[in-house]
Amino acid sequence: MTTLLSSFSKKAGWLATLGLSVVIGCQPPATATQPADNPTATAVTPEPAAPATPTAPPIPNPVLPGDFPDPSVTKVGTNYWATATSSNWGPVFPLLKSDNLTDWKIVGHVFPEMPPSWADYYFWAPEINQDNGKTYVYYSAHKKGGNLAVGVASADRPEGPYRDHGFLVGQPAGSIDGFPMRDEKGQLYLVWKEDGNSVKEPTPIWAQRLNEERTALTGEKTELFRNTAPWEGNLVEGVAMVRHNDYFYAFYAANGCCGSGCTYATGVARAKNLLGPWEKYDKNPILTPNDTWKCPGHGTVVQHDNRWYFLHHAYKNEGFQNIGRQGVLSEFTWNAEGWPEFTGGSTPATQTANLEQYDVTDEFEGPALGLAWQWPVTAKPKIAVREGKLQLTARPEVAGAMLGQTTYTTNYIATTQLDPTTLPTGVQAGLTTIGNVENTLALTAGGGKLRLWQLKKGKRENMGEVALPKGKNLTLRVQAEGGNKYRFAYSPDGGQTWQNMPASGDAIDGSFLPPWDLGVRVGVLAQGPSSATVAFDRFTLDNQ
Repeated sequence: MTTLLSSFSKKAGWLATLGLSVVIGCQPPATATQPADNPTATAVTPEPAAPATPTAPPIPNPVLPGDFPDPSVTKVGTNYWATATSSNWGPVFPLLKSDNLTDWKIVGHVFPEMPPSWADYYFWAPEINQDNGKTYVYYSAHKKGGNLAVGVASADRPEGPYRDHGFLVGQPAGSIDGFPMRDEKGQLYLVWKEDGNSVKEPTPIWAQRLNEERTALTGEKTELFRNTAPWEGNLVEGVAMVRHNDYFYAFYAANGCCGSGCTYATGVARAKNLLGPWEKYDKNPILTPNDTWKCPGHGTVVQHDNRWYFLHHAYKNEGFQNIGRQGVLSEFTWNAEGWPEFTGGSTPATQTANLEQYDVTDEFEGPALGLAWQWPVTAKPKIAVREGKLQLTARPEVAGAMLGQTTYTTNYIATTQLDPTTLPTGVQAGLTTIGNVENTLALTAGGGKLRLWQLKKGKRENMGEVALPKGKNLTLRVQAEGGNKYRFAYSPDGGQTWQNMPASGDAIDGSFLPPWDLGVRVGVLAQGPSSATVAFDRFTLDNQ
């Protein structure tokens, strides 16, 4: 049985009856002008008004723990549907469902098998949006033979299946962070960022009419604003809009989004008409780091009764980029001049207490692989689940065929079990921590040996080996400490006794693992001829 994101805590009763209508960014039929305080791009049925809570209890952040950058959510009926950047991991764009915004379950993916035919990697900033009984996902991806572009897919139900409509805009410098918004006349527009920073140019935010079928842009594009303030650095991006009173407000991220040198923060601009003129707040940035969270940005506005929140991503200072960018909820209010101001001017520091709810135990009992498993989007492995075993077909590339699970904390223990006597000739298989297809740490069995090795920038280095212990019940273990230290061990008797690998028990430095835009995964691999298949009996992930 697999449990992953099956419950995002019982911790937030204050959100259990949240009336949410949102649109989120990275990165809705033609109707009348939107209600002044409706934070969505489409018309919604208002919920009964409720008196404002005098004092809201602390927010138990992160509300989306783990690697969920650029979170996006919309309400359909009584349920909430969310998605997030998957970048170079498949399946592409997870679909999560909740009835209260805190207890989330992965129920599928926008593209569960293969990416859309026009794109190959960098699946970023999906914007999920409900309109006239249909669900739309606007997303960014790298166009085959080209550059980044904004595409759109639709479904009759939020859980899918989704039909891709291809890309809408792909400028020479790249186009990302698509966001649907209706103007003051109810006309539908696509708002996006031109990725000028990739060629050392400014980053205009554009708006252009979008047909109601969401298949093509029409007319001419209009620039709304670009990076001009010193704090914005070389970019503005991830625009998410909301209408409040007499203004359109554009919450946006600026500066460096990701990695160890990130400098992200959040600003806001406003205009009385969608096409401008736009005015940036002179007190930007309005959302900044604190001692718990670093580089907050790229999110969406959420209204609960008379309170306003911004759901965005941020790195937790502890463990930093090894876990990835997590979903954080920050409260703001409107000041006397009509500008949003965040409480204390920074991301809240309240943390999630119960880590056990994110533990994973998968004994491969069902007929199919669990929805939480991921694979490199450019190297989808051949898999099957039969008779309580995961059947993973090997790949000849140096990293092999890999399957991974998102990690949620800086300290965890992961294990897997296999029968080494059944390993085909020329195959190595075992447990791995994965940055990407060129950066991994692994403990594998094969060829009569148990080997500890690393793959760094595509170059493999063996870090120790011993004779493969006799027996059919080999358990492999990795223990993460502080996010980037890893200790490996093996057990020949089902976990009753353990031997360190290397024998000294020294921790391996895995600080090279995280890609610039994603957290580390932990999982299994099989390296060898593509005619060979490895059977794994069990996988566990226990948060410490």
